[in-house]
Amino acid sequence: MVEDEKLVSEVQSLTARLAEARASVERRFVGQHAVVEQVFAAILSGGHGLLVGQPGLGKTMLVDTLATVLGLGTERIQFTPDLMPADILGSEVLEVRPDGSRAFRFIEGPVFTQLLMADEINRASPRTQSALLQAMQESEVTIAGKHRPLGRPFHVLATQNPIEQEGTYPLPEAQLDRFLLQIDVGYPDRDTERAILLATTGIERGAAHAVFDPAGLIAAQALIRRMPVGESVLNAILDLVRAARPGAPEAPAWMAETLVWGPGPRAAQALTMVTRARAALNGRFAPTIEDVEAMAAPVLRHRMALSFAARARGDSIQDVIDRLLGDRMRAAA
Repeated sequence: MVEDEKLVSEVQSLTARLAEARASVERRFVGQHAVVEQVFAAILSGGHGLLVGQPGLGKTMLVDTLATVLGLGTERIQFTPDLMPADILGSEVLEVRPDGSRAFRFIEGPVFTQLLMADEINRASPRTQSALLQAMQESEVTIAGKHRPLGRPFHVLATQNPIEQEGTYPLPEAQLDRFLLQIDVGYPDRDTERAILLATTGIERGAAHAVFDPAGLIAAQALIRRMPVGESVLNAILDLVRAARPGAPEAPAWMAETLVWGPGPRAAQALTMVTRARAALNGRFAPTIEDVEAMAAPVLRHRMALSFAARARGDSIQDVIDRLLGDRMRAAA
């Protein structure tokens, strides 16, 4: 009982800090509350996020503002076709010492930071994209046969333009799966765009301030993992993820001709984590079914592939997710 009361008190304190952090971010990144919520959920869950949206929607500014609010060191990499893995990871150089002897010295690349922005990640070659795989999964890199751990915390927020495909290299499924969430950044509504104009074209612009520091963020991530998940929520996650796998016993009949492949256990893990994070962001001590439904799309949309027949019908991944959620809600009714 004492332990439960302590957990409740800690979650209450974290919720207050998160509310301040969100308010600080939204002073610069106006509107788009769902996007801000999903980015915070990815970071609080200890994962990485893929921001997908057309140019000019504020993705870069959002990452920069988030680094300020979370108190994290940040680096930015502009991905281009001629970018090499060493440009990301770093390399060894031969150095001549004052006594005339020579030795190799490792120069760290931008991946050795706490919040890495990978801008237009799909513009680099697969070889360069894969340089991030080990870093994202294991928080270390191997260079010249030596394992070099990255600092903590370490997060990657990558951006991608969904409409411009010339000169790009689609991310392989293995790398997409490393992103905890795919966060779609859409056009703002009229009222939000009006607020953006007023906030960004005057003499004074909104400023963000630090609310967390690295140690505080790590503590928050540990607290998120301690939040309980009810049996009904766990079952809802399992039902949803397993229903999205063609050929699985739980999958509906229409799934076999709609998807080529579906989400693996990593999707269920991601959904379990981000529902906890969303609960904390909204002042609750445990996730609910509403959290599962709200976070299903960003967790699943990059972990499924449509069949040729589904694409010919004009189906989208979002249509599949909406239909799965509709089936689940009808079954629960």
